[in-house]
Amino acid sequence: MAMHTKNSPANMRPEGRKLNMKTLSRTVKMLFGFYPVLAPITCVCILFSAVASAIPGLFIQKVIEAIQKWQITGDWAAAKPEIVSKVLILISLYVLSIIAITIHTQLMAYMTQGFLMKMRCAMFGGMQKLPIRYFDTNKHGDIMSRYTNDIDTLRQLVSQSLPSLLQSASIALCVFSIMLYFSVWLTLVAVIGVMVISLVTKKVGGGSAKYFMRQQKAVGKTEAFIQEMMNGQKVVKVFCHEEKSTDEFEKINNQLYNDAYRAHAYANMLGPINMNIGNILYVCIAVVGGILVVTNAPNLSLSGMPIGVSIVIPFLNMVKQFTANINQATQQINSIVMGMAGAERIFELMDEQPEADSGYVTLVNCKIDKDGTITECEERTGQWAWRHPHSDGTLTYTLVQGDVRLTDVDFGYVPEKTVLHNVTVYAEPGQKVAFVGATGAGKTTITNLINRFYDIADGKIRYDGININKIKKSDLRRSLGIVLQDTNLFTGTVLENIRYGRLDATDEECVAAARLVGADDFILNLPEGYNTLLTSNGANLSQGQRQLIAIARAAVADPPVMIMDEATSSIDTRTEAVVQRGMDKLMEGRTVFVIAHRLSTVRNSDVIMVLEKGRIIERGNHEKLMSEKGTYYQLYTGAFELD
Repeated sequence: MAMHTKNSPANMRPEGRKLNMKTLSRTVKMLFGFYPVLAPITCVCILFSAVASAIPGLFIQKVIEAIQKWQITGDWAAAKPEIVSKVLILISLYVLSIIAITIHTQLMAYMTQGFLMKMRCAMFGGMQKLPIRYFDTNKHGDIMSRYTNDIDTLRQLVSQSLPSLLQSASIALCVFSIMLYFSVWLTLVAVIGVMVISLVTKKVGGGSAKYFMRQQKAVGKTEAFIQEMMNGQKVVKVFCHEEKSTDEFEKINNQLYNDAYRAHAYANMLGPINMNIGNILYVCIAVVGGILVVTNAPNLSLSGMPIGVSIVIPFLNMVKQFTANINQATQQINSIVMGMAGAERIFELMDEQPEADSGYVTLVNCKIDKDGTITECEERTGQWAWRHPHSDGTLTYTLVQGDVRLTDVDFGYVPEKTVLHNVTVYAEPGQKVAFVGATGAGKTTITNLINRFYDIADGKIRYDGININKIKKSDLRRSLGIVLQDTNLFTGTVLENIRYGRLDATDEECVAAARLVGADDFILNLPEGYNTLLTSNGANLSQGQRQLIAIARAAVADPPVMIMDEATSSIDTRTEAVVQRGMDKLMEGRTVFVIAHRLSTVRNSDVIMVLEKGRIIERGNHEKLMSEKGTYYQLYTGAFELD
């Protein structure tokens, strides 16, 4: 389970701070970047439907004027062409608006899902390049929340909130322009009402924005806790901590409830308040318009038309439309704030600095001529070389032999605490080097440094005489086979899980690797043999069987250096004997680093190093260390007593 530290990204942002508008801008730019043609077409359709919804007021005013003339003159023939033409134009606009809306909704659905697909790919691709340190300092459930909950809020932002905001704002702007065209006085009354709506939106919307951000963080924290409890369910039950876990969950869940309640309470208030302000504004416009008509007051307008019933009636409808769209726009602000909160968490993951790699030495297949010349080749030969370009333009090849040396290495996971002190290890080609010591002594840390999961603070690590900082990380790790204490099997067949060690391995090579480590017998007894589907990290297998598959996975990779981190810790004594024979064959001719608590498994090591508090306190083979009767002697004899 990952730890959530004080300096992890989720804790670096102060709770409730305002979101930077750059997040919204970046989201829109990415959408247009992914769809440079479809996105503008969608915007044009939205704008057209908005204009088509706004301009009927102009035609209604003309129709009312024509009807008034018909009423006065009684000449239907003169009024008919104008009335019919305006009605037909309106019908045509509405039909075109329906077509535009249909196009924009279909395009929006297509772009939204495509946008989310590309975002998830970008997130996952970036996550694969992150250093191990990131996963050690961030809860896995919180990371998962970014792929699920935060992506869903981004979906709402892109598919609903932004298009609705654009449409509502466009309609409001068009209607406002027409209102200004008809009457400046009545428009001023409407502006006063809009100013009141804006003040209310700022006050109430600001509160909802703060709590929507807190809600997103609380959701991530809740999901992280649930995942942690699911992974540790056996431990919870063994120690009877069900009630304590429930109490802790209730605290986290209550925080989510409070943040979500406050966010939606603010958001739900905004709509009714603004709607009723719009109703009051409607009444005010009706009163002011009626007074202007009755008093025959001069009308200040861009049209130059006198104030009359033909202006007041469509103006009232436009005020309704204007305030409704202003209210709709303010409602979208809450969704946009929530979407931006999710988008910011997504961008945080995407913007995490990838694992640095300045290596330029690569691992290549090679052939060795009779005169000892190393030649690079494409086909797999079972022999590797380090391809080393130099600054002077020359190129040298160094045969991979598995000579690994750590010299005066210091390291700390955090700068203020050093966990390895002046560690020196020499592993010659073909040697088996074992690390023993109490938990936390630094055994696994040394192997993490060899494969550069972490970089050292001081000292040197050389691989076949080459500083490992010069070796490209992917090539370095490809030359190392690792079997961890915690086995991870993936959803797929047994054969696919073994092939994970080398994706171009044939079925025959995978089966041969399984036979080598003694896994073939139990695999053939599975319901479908090598084609048996494994799920939930191999839950349908015993712990020992899962470990055997992991060892076979390392065997099929056929690396020159092997790291065994408690590789047989989960295997019973009988199975261990079978595995040990296979591992001995696997380790022949390779440099091997072994970490073990069972000292009987390291007895035949060429060199045994005893660590204590990050320092090597003893080194030598089994006989030498036993004769010295130091820490190793005490551990070994104590192990026999335990047996």
